[in-house]
Amino acid sequence: MVRVQPNPTPNIAPKIEMTPGKIDKMVEFAGDDLACVRAERLVFDHLGFVLRPGGALRLTGANGSGKSSLLRVMAGLLKPARGRLTWDGVAVGRDLEGHRTRIAFVGHAEALKPALSLAESLAFWARLYGSAGADANAAVTRGLEGFGLFKLADFPVRLLSAGQRRRLALARLLAAPADLWLLDEPSTGLDEASVAMLEAAIAMHRADGGMLALATHGGLKVPGATTLKLEKFAPARIETAYADGGLT
Repeated sequence: MVRVQPNPTPNIAPKIEMTPGKIDKMVEFAGDDLACVRAERLVFDHLGFVLRPGGALRLTGANGSGKSSLLRVMAGLLKPARGRLTWDGVAVGRDLEGHRTRIAFVGHAEALKPALSLAESLAFWARLYGSAGADANAAVTRGLEGFGLFKLADFPVRLLSAGQRRRLALARLLAAPADLWLLDEPSTGLDEASVAMLEAAIAMHRADGGMLALATHGGLKVPGATTLKLEKFAPARIETAYADGGLT
């Protein structure tokens, strides 16, 4: 059974406290000359980026411009047609499983099991990322409080509204901290108060040295973020997939 510590001030938005960042201040996550093909369609080409501790990259562009695809490439879930993705100068493709342990990816699918309670859902992620015992319980509490879900800790996921489900998916970011957050339209379905919680979580993550890449159509405040406009990397014409390539 997952136990969470009571919130002494349930009507006041709690201050988020995250575990200190473990990321090396000199580390660099970079993509060079990346190309992506989906269904034999070249989505973007010659794309590059650099992220350093505390940095944020905002991906913008019309639907179909490749924002979600780029996030999946960054996560190691989608192999680029060409180009190089590196972490601290080492090719990500050399150890994809290791790369996935340092990222937290929140996409359109929320990865929630209806039968589990909110606390059980977060405990799963906390333990998957290495927390156990009291540390896991503290991680669950951190996630629930950070997104205003403490009162619903024992509720089954199937009873949540769409906005509550989204908040729970995002609460995983606090319950299972990772160096790199990859967020695909994270504010979708959130009300104003919930967006403020997300902005606070992002600010604390970056203050701890964490990195962030997110796709958004606007409405989310991420001060100092670098904007990557996907239309700048759109191919001049539709091409078939590269015969060779991938992570090197």
